[in-house]
Formats: sequence, C-alpha cells, structure tokens
Amino acid sequence: MADLLPTELFAFLLVFSRLGAMVMLLPALGETAIPQRVRLIMALSISLLIYSSVRSILPPMPASPIMLAVLIVFEVLIGVLIGSAIKLLMSALHIAGTIMAMQTGLAIAQAFDPAQGGQSALMSTFLTLMAVVLIFITNMHHMMISAMYDSYILFPVGAELKMNDFAEIVVDTVANSFLLGVQIASPFIVYGLIFNIGLGILARLMPQLQVFFIAMPLNIAAGFMILGIVLAAAMNWFLQYMENAMSVFLYQG
Repeated sequence: MADLLPTELFAFLLVFSRLGAMVMLLPALGETAIPQRVRLIMALSISLLIYSSVRSILPPMPASPIMLAVLIVFEVLIGVLIGSAIKLLMSALHIAGTIMAMQTGLAIAQAFDPAQGGQSALMSTFLTLMAVVLIFITNMHHMMISAMYDSYILFPVGAELKMNDFAEIVVDTVANSFLLGVQIASPFIVYGLIFNIGLGILARLMPQLQVFFIAMPLNIAAGFMILGIVLAAAMNWFLQYMENAMSVFLYQG
C-alpha cells in the first residue's frame, strides 16, 4: 500500500489537472453562475469517473519533481486550451444578440452575461442563458464529457503538444462563430436597414413629424415580433453548429 497509494494519487492528480481546467471553462458546466464548490465537486466526480477508464494509458510517476511539475502544467494547459476552444462557440450568440439589440434599439439595456463574465446587451444575455438551458435539455453536456475522455486518445499524456493544431482550431472557431452570429442576426440586419431607410424618407417628407418618438416603440415591438419568429430556428441552428464543432475533440477511430 505504501508504494501503490502515491502512484494512484499521482495518476488521479494528472486526470484532475486536465479535466478540472476543462470543467472550469466549458459552457454550461463551467458557468460563473454555478458556485465554485459545486464546480469543484463536479470536476472531482468526473475525474474519478474517467480516471477508472484511462488509468491503463497513463505514464508512470516520474522520479524527478521537476518532471512531475512539467507534466502537470502540460495537462492543465491542454485542459485550458480545449475548454477555451469549446467556450468560444458561445460567442456566436453573443455577437448575434449584440447585433439584434443594436437593430431594435435595445443596445442600451445591459445585464450581466455569465457566458462572457461581464456586462453585455440584454438580448445577448437572453440568448446565452437559453443556450445553456438547451445544452442540458438536449444532453449535449454528455458530449462534452465524452470529449474529456477522448482527449486522452487525441492528446496522450506526456506526448508532444501540437500548438499549431490548437491555434488553427481556435482561429477557425472564432471565424465560424462570428459568421454564425451574423447569419443568425441577418433578419434583424435586413429589418433594421429597411426600417431606417423608411424613417429617413418619412423624415424628409414630413419634417414636422417627431420621427424618433414614433419610431422607437414601433422598432422595439417589431424587433420582438421578428425574434419570436426566428428564435426557434436560430437556437436549433446554433445547437447543430455546436455539435459539429465539438466533434473535432471526439475520437472518430
């Protein structure tokens, strides 16, 4: 037992270093609205579950403390990179919500967005919170846990970390998230363009008319009407995009 216990503790620490970093950053599982103790317990539980499956492929405990520290730092780095890459997927809804708020005159309404960790447009907060709910409803968080397990096949412990591949994944994720955000908000972009052109023409035809006071309530009401029409399709589109993007971290062999 004296020889076995340190070895098992070292192996569990390696697993917890990677998975703990991922849990703290993943959307839905690592939201700042969840208390830190709950996230810690969740990380320990998932680590214990996955540890039993990956114990046979973990390397032996190194004799040098420096090599042990380096190994743990690399595991934390892998967890941070994977968790951050998946969390960037939520930025699509943040971009879409910001564009929607600007086009409907609601950009001044700010609220705390747990996904972004700061103040953002109320529409962005609404979309990101709805996405978190849908992730749990559709059991997509199971896919995140599967990605944690498959990360040990794609990125073995102690193997060379290919930063070029990670950088390419992050750049593609940011670009695709921005594109998806603009596509989700495209009905509002078209509506805002037509509405503002109409207001400009009306202001030129009737200079005495107080266009701003008449247009603001109509703009907000029409924005909510369009949101009610496109919301279901937009969230379904986002969930499909998130599922396809997370499949990059799943072992397909």
